[in-house]
Amino acid sequence: MPLIYVCPKSQVPDAAERLRPSHLITLLDPRDDMPTPESIAAHRHLRLGMNDVVQVLPDHTPPDEQHVREIIAFAGTWDRTRPMLVHCWAGISRSTATAFTIACMLTPHGREERIARALRAASPYAYPNARIVALADHLLGRDGRMVDALDRMGPAQATFESQLFALGLDH
Repeated sequence: MPLIYVCPKSQVPDAAERLRPSHLITLLDPRDDMPTPESIAAHRHLRLGMNDVVQVLPDHTPPDEQHVREIIAFAGTWDRTRPMLVHCWAGISRSTATAFTIACMLTPHGREERIARALRAASPYAYPNARIVALADHLLGRDGRMVDALDRMGPAQATFESQLFALGLDH
């Protein structure tokens, strides 16, 4: 079963070494960066500079439609023979929204709520960025089902930093 792993930035080097993912998505503040681990080909590392905000704020770069288009296009290059690793600063919001987006993209319509429940079961700390999810919902033609699934996912537990977890694609 193909897996999408999610973790905070601090755990990327260890996760990349242990899991040997074929693809890596980095979602960090535009002024931050993450070097590509040696085990991942540079062209299989998508870096997107965005802040973890859900509205336009001064001195912040909110996730936008182009970011989500890049996530969808990049995920389309993943052959699922090896895992994909997605991270943001804390492994809580931008990365979980991205993992949810990819799982929905690769799963038939109508399973959004199952994927959201699986995400909650995999991580009690997951708090997907609502802006990323709303943009993905629109671009993937999900007619609000992704947004609604997050609303029914239940509240996240508070934490400073999440732990590595996997989201399967068998929903």
